[in-house]
Amino acid sequence: MENYDIKRRDNPRILLFLWLNLILTSLLLLGLARQQFFKKDTYEDMERRQTERRIFLPGPRGDIYDRNGNLLVGNRPHYSASVILDDLRPEFRKEYSKLIRSARSQIEVESADKRTPARLPDYYQLKWEARTNVIQKYLDIIESVTQRSSTLKESKIIRHFNEQLLLPLPLTQDLNASEYAQLIERLPVHSPINIHTSSARYYPYKELAAHTLGYVQNVNPDLSLLPKDGIKNFTYKTKIGKTGIENTFNKNLMGQNGYEIWQVDPLGYQNKQLELKPPKQGNDLITSIDIELQKVAEIALGKRTGAAIALDVETGEVLTLVSHPNFDLNDLSPYIPQNTFNEINDAGAWLNRAVQLSYPPGSTFKLITAIAGLKAGLIDESTTVNCPGVYRVGNRIYHCHQKNGHGTVNLEKAIAASCNVFFYDIGLKLGIDKINAEAKHFNLNEPTGIELPYETKRIVIPSKSWKRKTIGNGWTPGDTANTAIGQGFLLVTPLQMACTIASIARDETHTQPTLLAVTRNGSENHLQNSLPTGLSADQRNLLLKGMQGVTSSIGTGRLIHIKDLPIAGKTGTADFRAHGKEVNLAWYVGFAPINNPKIALAVMVEGTKESDNYHGGSTAGPIAKDLFLAYQKKYLKR
Repeated sequence: MENYDIKRRDNPRILLFLWLNLILTSLLLLGLARQQFFKKDTYEDMERRQTERRIFLPGPRGDIYDRNGNLLVGNRPHYSASVILDDLRPEFRKEYSKLIRSARSQIEVESADKRTPARLPDYYQLKWEARTNVIQKYLDIIESVTQRSSTLKESKIIRHFNEQLLLPLPLTQDLNASEYAQLIERLPVHSPINIHTSSARYYPYKELAAHTLGYVQNVNPDLSLLPKDGIKNFTYKTKIGKTGIENTFNKNLMGQNGYEIWQVDPLGYQNKQLELKPPKQGNDLITSIDIELQKVAEIALGKRTGAAIALDVETGEVLTLVSHPNFDLNDLSPYIPQNTFNEINDAGAWLNRAVQLSYPPGSTFKLITAIAGLKAGLIDESTTVNCPGVYRVGNRIYHCHQKNGHGTVNLEKAIAASCNVFFYDIGLKLGIDKINAEAKHFNLNEPTGIELPYETKRIVIPSKSWKRKTIGNGWTPGDTANTAIGQGFLLVTPLQMACTIASIARDETHTQPTLLAVTRNGSENHLQNSLPTGLSADQRNLLLKGMQGVTSSIGTGRLIHIKDLPIAGKTGTADFRAHGKEVNLAWYVGFAPINNPKIALAVMVEGTKESDNYHGGSTAGPIAKDLFLAYQKKYLKR
C-alpha cells in the first residue's frame, strides 16, 4: 500500500475538510447577514414591544336629553385619592432595607442562642410587606383628612403591581366636594398622593324616570377587542348600560377610547410618553320623555305602588313612563353600595312595573269586548241588557259591582257605569274565540317592543287551547264571563294598555311605542299607520259616547272631568295576588281631546296590603287627571 502523507497539499481529505469548512462558514455569515439586514425591522419591533406599554383612556358617555332639551343624564367629575407606584419606589427600597436590617438583627439574636437555629428572612415576603407598609402610610394620611378608615389587602396590591402597574392605585374612592377641597389644601405640593379624575354619571332629576333612564355599571373592558400588536395594554374599567335607555342605547352612548403609549424601564415603570390620543365623548341622545309631565305623574302617584304612562297618540312617543317604587339614580353612581342595593331590593323597586310585570286589566278590557261585540253585530244603539246586580252562568252566580244592579243598560251606560252584567252577556254571546281574536288584533298577546330591556313575556290572552295546555282543564262559560270583564286568566302590562287606548284613539289596532323623540330627529311623518279597528262611523261614535260618559255624573270616572277638555276613557278595578296575598288593582285608560286625540294615558295602582280599597275612578283617575291638566296647559292652550 502506498504510504499516506498528511502533509501533502493535494491530500483529498484535507481538501474536503477545507471546502466543507468554507461552505459552512459562508452559510453562517449569510445567515447572520440575513438576520442583520433582512430581519432588522422584526427585531426592532420586538424590542419596541418589550419596552412599550399602552394605557387605554375611556371616553365619557354621551348625554341624554328630554324632548325639550332638558338634560336628563350627564357626566360629573369623579375624584379618587390615588398614588402612582413609580413615585413610591425610593420609599419601597427604604422600607425594604429597614425590614432586612430588622430581620438580620433577629437572626443574630437567634444565632447567639445555640438552641435556636438561625432562619434566613423570606425576602419575597419582606418585599411585599415593605410595599404594603408604605401604601398604608398614605392611607393613614388620607384618613386624617377625610376621617375615612380604609385599608388595602396585600393581595390587591400584588395584583395591581402585576396587572395595572402603570395605572393609579386608588386609595379612597368617590371623594365628595368637601373631602376633595381638604385634600387639595392640606397635602404637600410634592406628595405622591394625587387626585385622579374620571367621569361618573349624573342625574339632575334624581329619581324621576329612574326605570326609563337606567344606570351604568363599571366593568373590565373586553380584552378580545384590544389591539393584537404585542404591546402590553393597561385598561381602566369602562361603563356599560345595565338597565333602561342606558342599556338599550349603550353602543350609541359609549365614548370612544383614547390611549397613551409609554416607554418603560427594565422594571416596567414609566420613562417617557411616546404617543397620546385623547378619548372622545359618546353620542348624545334625545328621548321622547317630557320631564315636566314625568314630574307631574310621579308626584300624583306619590308613594303608592304602580305605573303611569302617557303616549303621543300619533307617533307613539312615550311622554311619561313612571314606575313606583323607584330610587335616586345618583345613589347608584359611580357604583352601588351594598346597603343601597339591599334597600332597593327589599322595596321591590328594581322592577319596572310598566313593562316588567303583568296584571289583569279589569274593566279596561271591556273596551275590547265592546269592539268585538260591535263588529260581530251583537251591539247597536238598540241593544240593552237588564242588570239586577247578578248574572247566572250555569250553577254559578256572577256579580256586578253595583249590588242592586244598574237596571236596563245600553252600551253607552254599560261603559260609563262599568256594568259587569252587560259584558257578561255580550261576552258569552261572543264566545272566547272572538274575544281572544279581538285582543290579538290589538297586539295584547305580544310585548310592545319598546326600547327597554327585560320587557316581560308573561302575557296571557287566554283561549281554550291555552287553558288545556297550561292548566290541563277544559274551557268553561264562567271563564268566558270572567275574561269579558278583564278578570280570570288575563295578564297584560300597563304599557300594553297605554298602546291599546292610543290605538283606539286613532281608530287603529296597533301602536308601536318609542322612547326616541322622532319629531326631533326629522321624522315628523312617523305615524303608526296600523290596521283600522273595523268599526263603522256609527259604531265608533257609540263606543266613544260610552267612553266620554265615564267622566259624566253617572260615570265611574266623574272625578276626572276637566272643563274644556273632552276625555274618552275607561276605569277598571281588578283582583290580583301579590306580595303573598290578595290585593286589588286600580286602572284608568283614556285619551283627549276626543275629536282630535293627542295624548293617551294608562294608570295602574297596585294594592300592597289586603286592606287597600282601591278603585279605578277614585284612585287611578285623579292621577290621570293631573296628567291631562298638565298636558292641556302646556300643549293645548297655545
